[in-house]
Amino acid sequence: MARSGGVTLDDGLVGGCGLLDGAGFDAARSVLEKVDNLGLETIRLAFVDQHGILRGKAIVASGLASAFRNGVAITSTLLLKDTSHRTVFPVWSDDIGFGAGTLTGAGDVLMVPDPTTFRVLPWSPHSASILCDVAYKDGAPLPFSSRSILKSASARLADAGKTMVCGLEVEFHVLRVEDPRLAHSDAGMPAAPPSTSLLSHGYQYLTESRYDVLEDVMDDLRRAAQGLDLPVRSMEAEFGPSQFEFTFEPDGPLAHADAMVVFRSMVKEVCRRKGLHATFMCRPKLENAVPSGWHLHQSIVDTASGGNLFMPADDGSLSPTASAWIAGLLAHAEESCLLTTPTVNGYKRYQPNLLAPDRVQWGRDNKGAMIRALMAPGDKASRIENRVAEPAANPYLFFASQILGGLDGIESGLTAPAPVENPYTSNAKALPKSLIAAIERFETSDFYKQALGEDVVRYLATIKRAEWDRYLMTVSEWEQSEYFAIF
Repeated sequence: MARSGGVTLDDGLVGGCGLLDGAGFDAARSVLEKVDNLGLETIRLAFVDQHGILRGKAIVASGLASAFRNGVAITSTLLLKDTSHRTVFPVWSDDIGFGAGTLTGAGDVLMVPDPTTFRVLPWSPHSASILCDVAYKDGAPLPFSSRSILKSASARLADAGKTMVCGLEVEFHVLRVEDPRLAHSDAGMPAAPPSTSLLSHGYQYLTESRYDVLEDVMDDLRRAAQGLDLPVRSMEAEFGPSQFEFTFEPDGPLAHADAMVVFRSMVKEVCRRKGLHATFMCRPKLENAVPSGWHLHQSIVDTASGGNLFMPADDGSLSPTASAWIAGLLAHAEESCLLTTPTVNGYKRYQPNLLAPDRVQWGRDNKGAMIRALMAPGDKASRIENRVAEPAANPYLFFASQILGGLDGIESGLTAPAPVENPYTSNAKALPKSLIAAIERFETSDFYKQALGEDVVRYLATIKRAEWDRYLMTVSEWEQSEYFAIF
């Protein structure tokens, strides 16, 4: 049995329900020893909600053993909120749409710490963080847990004898806070955003002079990322004003999804302590701002041999696996947009000639296409890059959409169409133009109803419809300018 300080860890609810196995409890014991040896005071236990936002509780270090034994209760309504933090399901009714008594009454669900995600926080060295899985309070699986959705998709790929290797390129903005907007009148759901100014003027892509202006912040973020054991590869001054890009070494989908949520949280927290505001919003409403994207590099490896199944033939033609994977991603691209581009704002990036996709297509080393193929005979790093996502996406749902779509291409024997050379003039189908178009495609998707379950599809669509409805009913600056004087 796994013991720590005379306390048996695996005789509680977590062990009884199989939420951690023997190796998991061994890892938990190791974490408890580290906490004691480092003299840590608090542990931040956090799960990833439907939006990819970390939510949770901070506990004193002495309470961690109990958390490993029995989990930690947390309010179930956190799973039922839109991006304004409003609960959008009728929790005071007997049935909110998933069966009587399911997630009703603002009752609790259970956070189960994953000890393999333990990290000491470099900017708050008395504290550490642990990511949690979420279950019903009796330990039963919770279908709406995005981390569990990715684990399930990865397991399906593993059953097919394959694993995904992926690498991240993520863009974001870091701005100086001029006014944090903390007057009483600025509170709300959502609260007033801060007033900001630039750190650099931009429009000098990858120039040394722009990097030098940003180096102090780049260094702070890089050191914090490395302190968290995140596999940072490069830091770049992106094209737009005050726009950054970090890239990560290849890893598995769960490891990189965890890395992405930890990285986003770290960037925002480190910047806040420096009087800065970091945002992963796709297209901020700032003069001269350039949209941010999130590019996911991915390849498929044969589990038995370790060979890269995307490596092309000697004549450069696509391998059967690469062809089917690309075809699957293209076939399900429109209905997947709710998972890759889940905000109203993200669709304002899908415009021609902005190095962003606007159509469902692939090309060879073509940054205007949705899928960019980076493959060469003999190149063990042969891969594709999907450029469709916004950096605000929930990484677990984004990665799951890639695995499920690509695997369906393989299982259905699909073949990729010819690559495009002129992505902004081709006759390929357009990506959805708005969040509501993406919602409608997702909620009528037989593919996702089968892959995720009808309840999960309805759950995500309901939350996103609530956001769309609030957006639709808000009078915009465009409407005021267009109609206030003329009528």
